[in-house]
Amino acid sequence: MAKAISLFALLVLTFMLVQIDYSEQLQSSQAQTLVRIQRLLNYPTVLSSWNSSTDFCNIEPTSFLTVVCYEESITQLHIIGNKRAHMLPLNFSMDSFITTLVSLPDLKVLKLVSLGLWGPLPGKLTRLSSLEIVNMSSNFLYGAIPQELSSLTSLQTLILDENMISGRLPDWLGSLPVLAVLSLRKNLFNGTVPKSFSDLNNLRVLALSHNHFYGEVPDLSGLTYLQELDLEDNALGPQFPKLGNKLVKLVLSKNRFRSGIPDELSSYYQLQRLDLSFNKFVGPFPSSLLTLPSITYLNISENKLTGMLFDNLSCNDGLELVDLSSNLLSGHLPNCLLSGSKNRVVLYSRNCLTTANENQHPSSFCQNEALAVGILPQRKKSKQASRAVLVSAIFGGIVGGILLAGLVFLLARRINAKKTIKKPQTRLIAENASTGYTSKLLSDARYISQTMKLGALGLPAYRTFSLEEVEEATNNFDTSAFMGEGSQGQMYRGRLKDGSFVAIRCLKMKKSHSTRNFMHHIELISKLRHRHLVSALGHCFECYLDDSSVSRIFLIFEYVPNGTLRSRISGNFETFLLAFDVLHPEILFTLHLHVVIGFVDFTFYLAEGRARRSLTWTQRIAAAIGVAKGIQFLHTGIVPGVYSNNLKIIDILLDQNLVAKISSYNLPLLTENTGKVSHGTASGSVDPTTNARAQHVDKVDVYDFGLILLEIIVGRPLNSRNEVDTLKDQLQAGVAADRAARLSIVDPAVNKSCLDQSLKTMMEICVRCLHKNPAERPSVEDVLWNLQFAAQVQDAWHSQSQSSDGSPISPSQPPWLHHGHHSQK
Repeated sequence: MAKAISLFALLVLTFMLVQIDYSEQLQSSQAQTLVRIQRLLNYPTVLSSWNSSTDFCNIEPTSFLTVVCYEESITQLHIIGNKRAHMLPLNFSMDSFITTLVSLPDLKVLKLVSLGLWGPLPGKLTRLSSLEIVNMSSNFLYGAIPQELSSLTSLQTLILDENMISGRLPDWLGSLPVLAVLSLRKNLFNGTVPKSFSDLNNLRVLALSHNHFYGEVPDLSGLTYLQELDLEDNALGPQFPKLGNKLVKLVLSKNRFRSGIPDELSSYYQLQRLDLSFNKFVGPFPSSLLTLPSITYLNISENKLTGMLFDNLSCNDGLELVDLSSNLLSGHLPNCLLSGSKNRVVLYSRNCLTTANENQHPSSFCQNEALAVGILPQRKKSKQASRAVLVSAIFGGIVGGILLAGLVFLLARRINAKKTIKKPQTRLIAENASTGYTSKLLSDARYISQTMKLGALGLPAYRTFSLEEVEEATNNFDTSAFMGEGSQGQMYRGRLKDGSFVAIRCLKMKKSHSTRNFMHHIELISKLRHRHLVSALGHCFECYLDDSSVSRIFLIFEYVPNGTLRSRISGNFETFLLAFDVLHPEILFTLHLHVVIGFVDFTFYLAEGRARRSLTWTQRIAAAIGVAKGIQFLHTGIVPGVYSNNLKIIDILLDQNLVAKISSYNLPLLTENTGKVSHGTASGSVDPTTNARAQHVDKVDVYDFGLILLEIIVGRPLNSRNEVDTLKDQLQAGVAADRAARLSIVDPAVNKSCLDQSLKTMMEICVRCLHKNPAERPSVEDVLWNLQFAAQVQDAWHSQSQSSDGSPISPSQPPWLHHGHHSQK
């Protein structure tokens, strides 16, 4: 019996020793994994105390570093680095890093913040199948969210703020069953917000601010747990989103919303922070928002909200900030806003309130602006109107209507008989704007950009390129891909894997900065996408190995293959030579001549000596319209606008469909790197006004456009300021003279095909663009209207350029006049 007990005790002891040994081996294995992670992260300061003998499961947790173990296995890893951490060295591999992390199979919480991680997020992260919380914000991750993450069915929190992740949000995010927090702030996402988000029944926080989302927000009214919705700085709208009433924070600022504020918002009793600023919300401001029981922050500034405020309105004592500025509010500022806490901030300028404390508009301004956006004032019906008066008014209206209809019928007959068109002079766009919108509204950045956005359709999504892609596209920057070098970097032609050609601008950085210092520039560049701009497709950073600062930035642009506008106007080989900014000297001695203009690499066959066909008058007007639309987008398509673009005709490129694209415009990243800003124009001269750039910054580009338009009309390069002034005077005299005088100025290649009214309109607007006083120059909208009128009358003549008897009609005589005369015979 004693022997049996001893044997049993021995077995128990042996089993315990095995278990202890196994536990030690498991702990040792995961400890080695953490040491490898320290090495892969380039030994960050926050991990300086780690070594191979560290007891990781018993480290005192801090706000920067926490390791949590359960049954000798690591379940939580929190590493928070320096907020301004540099990108990890180029030999860092995100794939290898995640492979190392997979050695912690029981990991539930993973926080790797501000550690300089870079590269695409690998799909093998899903091997950590127990993950519940992932926070990898403030790094340099790029690419799309991998499809494999859809298998993380336990995922409750996904935070990827402040990275460079791009592409569309996948629909499968809406199928994660327990997802409660989704935060993707400050990335490069685009497209629409997936409708599948309506199915995230456990969602509490949705933060998508500072991206490129557009379109309607999906119906989120069924998300009963949603407490925070942050959609700031996108292009969402126009309708106010459908939401649940349990929200605590709602931020919709800097979007494209232009509907009314729904009444249901007044029942959001838990709402603490409401920011609707910098949209185009219209209709009455619900003053009940001031009395919401939990509200502390209310910002409705920079909208078109109307309504009358009263002294005796109530407001919540807990309000810390109220910003009502830049709306169409009238009446009196409520006393409750001024009598509360001394720390309360109340802003209300640029309304029509009866107060002298801050700048206010006259009451007529708010009424007119409200009408301009379609908000009609309410009118009370008179209850004391006499029935007899009413009947008389109706009877009089019927009689008057019959008489008016008869008069209109007679006038219509006379107009149809003559088929004449009055000759309009150049005019301000406000004269021709829709009655629903003023010229001020048309020039507003957020209104314009909603329609301008259509101009970027057809371009691939903006994305981050890897250095390997750039090297492969240029054959490792082979000399055959080199296109030239100027003050704003070297240019290379490249070919991507999908076969498409791109133009790659290489910028060598003069100062040592991390990639984070350039991200606001990259964000601006990524938004400058339009049909009439040579648009950026992406970027790539190259960094030094020692401190991870940026050594070179590569900007990848679309490739435009069909020459410059100047080359297609002059139509001869010599003009191409005049158009150079940079010409590679060695290429001149080869069989083919390669010419570098803007983003284009042309090849000329000297043996053939063929000249490109000059643009027709109709094509020249179309090109001018394209340039004007490109300028309009630069000024108003984004906020803030891009001005002083130093526009030159040699920087206007034509694609395969002869669509004009501005290839060189004012990118702060380029001007900061070169340390200077050029203010030259296409003729080598400058705007003749010394203070034009300070006081009329938008009119500087109008002057440069006038020079481009002048060369389109006369058909030859402009070599000096004196020549510009002389030609401008000739155009001004020609406008008041006869057709023969005008034809003596215009390019002989097109003077036989241009309708006189079309030519005169082009001359008039050109003269106005070149006015020495910037205040007298037209707006871009004004320019665009006149160009479109010139195109319309030219097209109308062209479509009827043959008379009914088959004989050609002179451009000086519109076809409707010719047919009228013929019918009288």
